[in-house]
Amino acid sequence: MTIIENVPAPTRNTPLAFARGILTGGVTGASSAAFVVGCVIESVTLCALSVGVPVVYGLLFFLAAMPRWVREAAVPLCTALARIETLEAVGGEATSDVAVRFDVTVAPDDGPAYRVVFKQNINLVDLSDYRPGSVVVVQYPQDRLWRVRIVKRPEPEWAERVAGAGIDSVPGPAVVRDPAEGCGAVGFVSLIALLLAAAAVILVFRADLFDEDTTAQPSVSSTSSTTVVSSASGTVALGAGQSFLDQGELRRAVGSLTKGKDTGRALTVVVQDRLLSVVFVPTGSQAPAFDPDSVPYERFPALVEEARSTLGVRSPATWQITVDRLAGSLTVRVGVTGNDGAASLEADDQGKVVRRTPVG
Repeated sequence: MTIIENVPAPTRNTPLAFARGILTGGVTGASSAAFVVGCVIESVTLCALSVGVPVVYGLLFFLAAMPRWVREAAVPLCTALARIETLEAVGGEATSDVAVRFDVTVAPDDGPAYRVVFKQNINLVDLSDYRPGSVVVVQYPQDRLWRVRIVKRPEPEWAERVAGAGIDSVPGPAVVRDPAEGCGAVGFVSLIALLLAAAAVILVFRADLFDEDTTAQPSVSSTSSTTVVSSASGTVALGAGQSFLDQGELRRAVGSLTKGKDTGRALTVVVQDRLLSVVFVPTGSQAPAFDPDSVPYERFPALVEEARSTLGVRSPATWQITVDRLAGSLTVRVGVTGNDGAASLEADDQGKVVRRTPVG
């Protein structure tokens, strides 16, 4: 018996296969990303394109492949005997059919024998009929030796030949394989094209996707604040993303409230994270007042941090600073509150801590 020692199987890693893989991956990645982006930015047109383009591409792919399928279907099938070398169930246990990987030696009547590996679904009831060493009837297109299929109910003539046939094994491993098993490079290229196409769609629509984030930036500007001044008091409310603990922010806000007023007539200054309140002494009142410009505002961030971290409030939620002269000298009180309770500390007119009151 003549043996095919080396039959090179056609490969699918051709330039056309690579181009088709790139195009398929690109269409898949771009359409998937476009659908998600269209839903996020509420674009009906983009969603429609993301669905329509793959449908059109699939139709064109089908029409382009149809002539090849017609040619392949027209190729006559060859019938031959084959010896099963090994077989292994590889899936489908939950159904009546099970996928089996066969390694067989095919012995054509008019050509050399060769060894091939293929998969075929076999009914569980018939699985016991296929054993290593047994002879079966197979068919394959004469131009595609690897596309072997076992004939489950052969013609009587071939059934008689099987009964008395003996086929010598072709030494392994199999020399002919389905080229689909070797198309990993095309799959990798398709994956890269898919990722790049998806990234390109997101990049193109990044302005629409992140529109909310970009439009929110002006409110973070240091110029976003609300100032209300009357003869008795003044308040400054900062916008989102700002704090009076930011460098220079508090002194600028106090200056905007005391501009044009008798700066020595402040009764209290109350500071929270984004709210400043200054109460002025009414004209003619003898209440103890002070100059708000003399307050050590530069020390406030450090005082707040010390109160939050050293007074036993493990999860401080809010803080407040109160400045007055009710006790005779200028006093800065920093209070913090949290789940554990409230605590406070006091500092003098230089911002030096003189008293601490821990939580509880």
